[in-house]
Amino acid sequence: MEFVDVDNRHEVASRIRSLREDNDFSIEEMAQATGRSAEEYAARESGKMDLTFTFVYKCALKLGVDVVELLTGESPRLRHYEVVRAGEGLPLERHTDFHYLHKAPHFRNRLGETFLVDVPFQQESQHEPIHLSYHEGQEMDFVLKGRLRFRFEDHFEEAGPGDTLFYDSGRGHGMIAIGGEDAQILAVVFRPQGNEII
Repeated sequence: MEFVDVDNRHEVASRIRSLREDNDFSIEEMAQATGRSAEEYAARESGKMDLTFTFVYKCALKLGVDVVELLTGESPRLRHYEVVRAGEGLPLERHTDFHYLHKAPHFRNRLGETFLVDVPFQQESQHEPIHLSYHEGQEMDFVLKGRLRFRFEDHFEEAGPGDTLFYDSGRGHGMIAIGGEDAQILAVVFRPQGNEII
């Protein structure tokens, strides 16, 4: 799941590099924290390789900053509550054509990340293996519209409006829209215990 905006990718990569250097972390330490080889980590940090949200999220955990700070260059400031109106939020675009709208980007000390995710129906994906993602913690996906085929390792489920998927996101998981129509979910990604970001 990659960022489409190349300019944004270079800005995010530069922020990661600067914070890594400020914290005196080696490329090898960051590579281990993100589950990448040192060569792949270096390519991502230099902006030569696309960034995934999972990669940026893992960098944020290691660097002790909010993921929104890496994505935008601004630290969340709200402490007690945040109202994000319909259609608003921090947009993230990925090469998978999933569209993510972060629904609480300015709230400090979040225990998780909340996204409104549009999952477009793609005919070509109906007969291909579902790509699996991995990130520590847990995730809850609430289906708002459409139908999904959800894969958790070697298990498959179908889900529709009102259904909830809750799982260990450190294990392989992925989904596609089915039934000839786009789907939409509310996804909440919970950090592993002990990894709260101030």
